[in-house]
Amino acid sequence: MPERIAFLTGHLAEPMLRRVLESLGETEFSWQIINLGVKVAALITEPIVLRRLKMPLSADRVIFPGRAGLDAERLSAHFGVPFIRGPEDLIDLPQFLGRNAAEPDLSRHNVRIFAEIVDAPLFGTERLLELARKMAQDGADVIDLGCKPGTEFPHLEETIAALHAEGFQVSVDSGNPAELQRAARAGAEFLLSLTEKTLSLAEGTNAIPVLVPAKAGDLASLERAARAAEAKAMRFLVDPVLDPIHFGFTDSLMRFVAARKRLPQAEMLMGTGNLTELTDADSSGVTALLLGICSELEITNVLVVHVSPHTRRTIAEHDICRRLMFAARRDQSLPRLYSDALLQVHERRPFPHTPADIAALAQAVRDPSYRIMVAEDGIHVFNNRMHIVRQDAMSCFEALDVARDGAHAFYLGTELAKAEIAWRLGKRYVQDAPLHWGVAAPRPPERRTGLQEAGQTLKAAKTDASRTDDEGNTAEKSRAGLHALRS
Repeated sequence: MPERIAFLTGHLAEPMLRRVLESLGETEFSWQIINLGVKVAALITEPIVLRRLKMPLSADRVIFPGRAGLDAERLSAHFGVPFIRGPEDLIDLPQFLGRNAAEPDLSRHNVRIFAEIVDAPLFGTERLLELARKMAQDGADVIDLGCKPGTEFPHLEETIAALHAEGFQVSVDSGNPAELQRAARAGAEFLLSLTEKTLSLAEGTNAIPVLVPAKAGDLASLERAARAAEAKAMRFLVDPVLDPIHFGFTDSLMRFVAARKRLPQAEMLMGTGNLTELTDADSSGVTALLLGICSELEITNVLVVHVSPHTRRTIAEHDICRRLMFAARRDQSLPRLYSDALLQVHERRPFPHTPADIAALAQAVRDPSYRIMVAEDGIHVFNNRMHIVRQDAMSCFEALDVARDGAHAFYLGTELAKAEIAWRLGKRYVQDAPLHWGVAAPRPPERRTGLQEAGQTLKAAKTDASRTDDEGNTAEKSRAGLHALRS
């Protein structure tokens, strides 16, 4: 017997929900739509569900709108049937159902992130601790103290002790053998940039050497260093060194491939900063490519650097990327549809509704509240009296009846500016919700089990409830129901 799925919705969303489900054709489940009698599906509340959904339910699962403020666990316990939060946009429902309504597991990874504090000797211990805490919050596993040539680091031991006291692992990168020796004696877990000539600095200590070629591109010397470490039963990492574009980048990639073939069991590290820092491109895409190479070559350590302002989220980008690459490799799949955290500027499906869908919705609207939606042809603004399509926010003003309503004009201005940005970049726009920038600008956690509090313009309207429009609606009423069709 096929699984029975019930979909909860409201008046405005029901026709589109029906079209989406019918477009699936034959499915492994049977479905029914339950209209709970509200206009906007996102405004379905728990009391409405408890009051209007009759027991026993003839369903094995109930999927409710992603933006509805419902507590899935509580409703599941009450009705004895699993309640599942669906996608925020109906257009995403087929994909949602295709993965059996299960979120991808991104809890696991196999890549260690070394996050370098560049020119560490220039900072005091307290400042170094502050930087380390922030790096760890973004996903760093090891705090790398990058030394500065010709600059003394008198508080090196103090800094390592302070980092250890807060639970951090520490690596030290220096071209000065004396500094590396001091770091090893102070208990640093890793020593970076050792060669076959300086490998002995890690002997007799607990520090793990990270080996590099004795001179640029000299893979033979790197292999000799690795064999020497093996002979001494030392744990070690090898770093063939990734070079910047036009300064040996392609050859350096080939070195990583060759090193993996020559040292199939060796633990490897890749420093990604020479690409992320030295290429004027959004670092998320560069990181995805490099971590994909790491996944294929089984490179399980990366050294991440943040100096340039355009790489301000590079550690967090490496963190999510190592997780989605691990999941994709585990599933023997392409690294797609696991997370949109790296889709920061553009989105996979930016325009969930066609102009025809929005036109049909506009025809069904019976109140003066302005709805704003974005489709491939531009920004749509509509209510019960008008429907315009524009490609810039400013040109909408003349069509809006808000010249004497400053609070409402301010609200619509901010929403229309967001809508224009979304349309021009190809991003998903949802009225009354922030644009999604992925890991580049994380959004605060949403409260998913209740309606949002009134915004500033609605609060302002409450102080002027006597203002009415030409249909006798108060300013407060004219701001209500601003959610457009989403689920």
